[in-house]
Amino acid sequence: MVMVAGRLGLEEYVEPRVRRVVADRLGIDESDLGLDVSLADDLAADSLDLLEVAICLEGELGITLSERRLELVRSYGDLVETVLSVVAADRQITPSGPTEVCMRVVPDDSMPQRAVARSGPLTPYTAQTITDDVLRAGPGARLEVTVRGEAPPRVLSRVRGLFAGLAARGIAVSVRPDPAASSRSRAA
Repeated sequence: MVMVAGRLGLEEYVEPRVRRVVADRLGIDESDLGLDVSLADDLAADSLDLLEVAICLEGELGITLSERRLELVRSYGDLVETVLSVVAADRQITPSGPTEVCMRVVPDDSMPQRAVARSGPLTPYTAQTITDDVLRAGPGARLEVTVRGEAPPRVLSRVRGLFAGLAARGIAVSVRPDPAASSRSRAA
């Protein structure tokens, strides 16, 4: 697999999701998926199967896979690389580095758990960690994300995309700009 600068940790975030979706949709064991496995020849997947996989991946990762890209996919490795490319391009929130955020997981009122808070750069690892935290909190929990600093609509949209799959699991997600940053920019 080709490593691209800026994708540190992204493979660990994306590949297991692709593996799970492909195995589920094609009815195979995850261990049968090697990077060189041909989707058509080895797994008997046709274009409709690949389209179903793509739709599931879009929902899971909050991305869009074009038909043009899917036409080039021949092997499981091609699919992983394609998804990685789209996710990496989509997650380039700012050229200067990851977006700084404050995140809080608030469990359902009926749960005896405490809220979990994290603050720092929003990297793929951080996004996965907070996703795991909120899934442990269960349905009815809330994820509150505050984007620090300048937060134009495209940045907020991309941050929302990171957590788009949680709504289907009964998790409410709120992404908003830091009100203090808005106050500072108005005062200037």
